Amino acid sequence: MFENLTKTELYAILTGVFTACLIVSNIIAGKTFDFFSFILPCGVIIFPIIYIVNDVLAEVYGYEKARNVILLGFFMNLVAVICYTITIWLPAPAFFENSQAFAIVLGSTFRLLIASFAAYLVGSLVNARLMTYLKRWDEEKLFFRCIASTLFGEGLDAIIFIFIGFFGTMPIEALLAMIIVQALFKTIYEIIVYPITRTVINNVKKLPEN
Repeated sequence: MFENLTKTELYAILTGVFTACLIVSNIIAGKTFDFFSFILPCGVIIFPIIYIVNDVLAEVYGYEKARNVILLGFFMNLVAVICYTITIWLPAPAFFENSQAFAIVLGSTFRLLIASFAAYLVGSLVNARLMTYLKRWDEEKLFFRCIASTLFGEGLDAIIFIFIGFFGTMPIEALLAMIIVQALFKTIYEIIVYPITRTVINNVKKLPEN
């Protein structure tokens, strides 16, 4: 599948996929959906892909390069948010009738932005760090490394995002339920697609360096 690429070339592709998925996830996270009576942000649909790419980067390229992609994703998401904000502020011509809808979709409160950025940084970095740490401990247990790192990373992501973003707006029981369901949803998602993750990792490891 990757026979015509080098590890360096694929690293650039994975960086683009990671960053694009992160920006998309933050846009669609503004809408929620009902999942068996639990309310979840729609960002969970695509966000597990970010953690899968994170696993591939950490497993194949190491923590330092995975961290660089995570920080780049953070910076590009910040650039996107700044552009959204400036665009919303700019006066629209009279014939443009969708300014309010545009602002609702791409705008965000300061509280939710802080929650999203903090959750992303902590969750992604912990996921990558744990992935590489467990690899030193036992290199053979790829499935355990992928799932354990995602469970901890997604768990911290959910705790930080939901408590910063929604604490005081709903009962504690509802917050805890959202945290547990969101973390489990994303972890189960990765378990289901683990064969894809394993295949990608094994193929990438066979690529030439340059």
